Amino acid sequence: MDFVGTVWALLPPVIAIVLALITKEVYMSLFIGVVTGALLYTNFSPVGTIEAIFEVMMEKLGDSWNVGILIFLVFLGIIVALMTRAGGSAAYGKWAGNKIKTRSGALLSTFALGVVIFVDDYFNCLTVGNVMRPVTDKQKISRAKLAYIIDATAAPICIIAPISSWAAAVTGYTNGDGFSLFLQTIPFNLYAWLTILMVIFIGVTGLDYGPMKKFEENAAKGDLFSGKNDYENVKENIISAKGKVIDLVLPVIFLIASCIICMIYTGGFFEGESFINAFANCDASMGLVMGSFITLVFVFLLYLPRRVITFSEFAECIPQGFKMMVSAILILVLAWTLGGFCSTKLEAGAFVSSMLSGNMTATSLFPAILFLVGSGLAFATGTSWGTFGILIPIVTAMFPETDPMLVVCIAASLAGSVCGDHMSPISDTTIMASAGAQCHHVDHVSTQLPYALTVGGCCVIAYLVAGFTKNVFLTMAAGVILLFAVLSFIRYRQAHKCDMMK
Repeated sequence: MDFVGTVWALLPPVIAIVLALITKEVYMSLFIGVVTGALLYTNFSPVGTIEAIFEVMMEKLGDSWNVGILIFLVFLGIIVALMTRAGGSAAYGKWAGNKIKTRSGALLSTFALGVVIFVDDYFNCLTVGNVMRPVTDKQKISRAKLAYIIDATAAPICIIAPISSWAAAVTGYTNGDGFSLFLQTIPFNLYAWLTILMVIFIGVTGLDYGPMKKFEENAAKGDLFSGKNDYENVKENIISAKGKVIDLVLPVIFLIASCIICMIYTGGFFEGESFINAFANCDASMGLVMGSFITLVFVFLLYLPRRVITFSEFAECIPQGFKMMVSAILILVLAWTLGGFCSTKLEAGAFVSSMLSGNMTATSLFPAILFLVGSGLAFATGTSWGTFGILIPIVTAMFPETDPMLVVCIAASLAGSVCGDHMSPISDTTIMASAGAQCHHVDHVSTQLPYALTVGGCCVIAYLVAGFTKNVFLTMAAGVILLFAVLSFIRYRQAHKCDMMK
């Protein structure tokens, strides 16, 4: 029986999704999806199945683009480990504490630092938390509120940053010019943009609702933890007493600048191409590798001559940084392999395209559906990367590169993946945000959930608009107007309730 180009071609990703929802184990779910794809492709030949699995896996790992992405992730992990060891965050936190005098200023400064550190969500969570805890504590902002701001500027910022580990991962899941496709998804990534607007709105107006309101009221009275301090006996671990503000700021700025310069270099900018054309046509994989390697050399030259860290400490950070990225690398390899079977070997796209031809109403609902599916899957599994690693190969198989729905549906998949990850109590980013803020984890999850649901609900409506119009301005306008209407209504109800109690 020939399974290629039939409904059976959809079985591997469906199995991966269902297993991930049931078991909450994304690695095994992806692997079983891969095995299923190999079984169908080889007509259940035992020897052929094993051969096909590693043939496709080695083909993906042999791709120069994919290898570059993996190398970039390793270099980034090493850089993060080095900056953590140097202790510059402590120096920055002390400096910021003397400059910021208001609650609003502390919240918006925390948000701004999270935006600046957009290269990786792990680096974001740990750095922003360590830097801003003394500042927000001084302004009597609850640790739950700090954890929310950290979490809201981790994955939502990384997913719309062209120079980040997330951008590298997304481009690896797509076919053809993945980086250009990723750039096109940025304006349609509603969850990220609306989350940013919500954090600014909360920072400016001081609005709190749900469980967060009680935590903030307790913090104003001096109880930053609302009685649940898991870190009462934890001492601050400053690795290097010689760390200064520049030991945090300079490496981040240099990493961003060097990656951008190297990317436009690969796009021909220094050979006469315009900046826009060079950026759009660059080899992002090679550019990120070159930029991260140059940054690693820069960090070596910045830290060692000043004896911020020793040569042996620098060497210790190399395996530590690699270990930090093992999980991401494993997800990438399995997702690449599953995508190879789904799109190339079993030709799922041919079947789906034939089924959807002429049914424009059903197609128009896809962005909202993909957002909801991605949110549910990421919430259950606790991983954004694993979720969009499953969904993107399905979307790319369904729509040709010239179809505008490809961009909208990939953006909806990415937004849903981040939304579910943002709400999930088992998400590594959520856990690290709690750790960065030194907040009781359940408190962080319970206080953040109403905020994430508010933004997610607005995204569903806006993606319905996107599906029917494919117009980014109408889509964004629908999301922004709806979000501000909801937040303004909540604020009005709270003010009216206060007036009634007087």
